[in-house]
This record gives sequence, C-alpha cells and structure tokens, in this order.
Amino acid sequence: MYRYDEFDHAFVSARVEQFRDQVERRLSGALAEDAFKPLRLMNGVYLQLHAYMLRVAIPYGTLNAKQMRMLAHIARKYDRGYGHFTTRQNIQYNWPKLSDTPDILAELASVEMHALQTSGNCIRNVTADHFAGAAADEVADPRPYAEILRQWSSVHPEFSFLPRKFKIAVTGASVTARPSRCMTSACI
Repeated sequence: MYRYDEFDHAFVSARVEQFRDQVERRLSGALAEDAFKPLRLMNGVYLQLHAYMLRVAIPYGTLNAKQMRMLAHIARKYDRGYGHFTTRQNIQYNWPKLSDTPDILAELASVEMHALQTSGNCIRNVTADHFAGAAADEVADPRPYAEILRQWSSVHPEFSFLPRKFKIAVTGASVTARPSRCMTSACI
C-alpha cells in the first residue's frame, strides 16, 4: 500500500493551504471562474450543473481501515452521506460546498490521501490489479511499478495539461491467462 514519506506530507499540506487561499479568493470575487477553473481541476474539484464534485485518489485502489473511516466521515459531514467509487478506483463526492473543499482536503491529508491530479486533462490515478500481491498467476507485484509511474507523472508540468485525460492500469499477472483481469483494453 502507498505510504506518504516526509516529502509527500509537506507537499500535500502545502497544496491544501495554497488551494484554501485560492478558494477564499474565488468566493470573495477576487478570482474569476475562468482563472479558478484550472486551479480547482488540479485539486480534483469539478463544477457540475447543480453542485461541485470532488474526486479523491485511491492509489492502486487500496485503502486501510483509517482511510475508509475518513471517507465515510467526509460523506456524512460534507456530502449527502455517501460517495461513488469509480471504475478507476477513486471515490467521488457529488455535493460538497466549495467553501468546505479545503477542509476536506486537509482531512484527507491526515490519513495520507489527496485529490491531486484526479481531474482535468492529465495523467490520472495510476491503478493496479485488484488481486495485486495475492494472485497465484502473478508474475510480479504491480504496485512498485504503479508507484514509479505515480511519482514520475504527479504534478509534472508536461503531464498536467494534456490534450485529453490519460489513465494507466498496471497488472503483474499474465494477461493471456486471465484477460478478464485487465481493466482496460491496453493493460501494461
């Protein structure tokens, strides 16, 4: 499972405070929506028809109990009591208030989670085989490779503003032996 190191803790905390300032400027009118849009997308916040939506990254699709409890807490406190798990192993909250999103991101950071690079035209969450580390036909554990890809692409300027979103799934099992385990038609 992915664990934050000192750099990650400092980086995510700094990004939360930076976004808190950006949200305050947007709510006060000092920052126009056109200027705010790329900033909110970098932090996983979409503007839907009737509300904002926040997508939270779940690296390799793995959660511990503390993180799962935090996701439930966020759903109860900031949304309508539930979230939606996506096919890309993330979770979305569809009704948070924009003013609450920095607090949500701070609470996520307290359990080593974030929403960086979960929206916009970038390399999204790098996912792994849901049987990683336990499959009998696994040739290699895909999680270290997923982590290398995550570190390589996260907030990298060349991958932050792509023409379209780009999604990566990694498996360590033989795709020919069990093709149904491949989450996309282009498994790595």
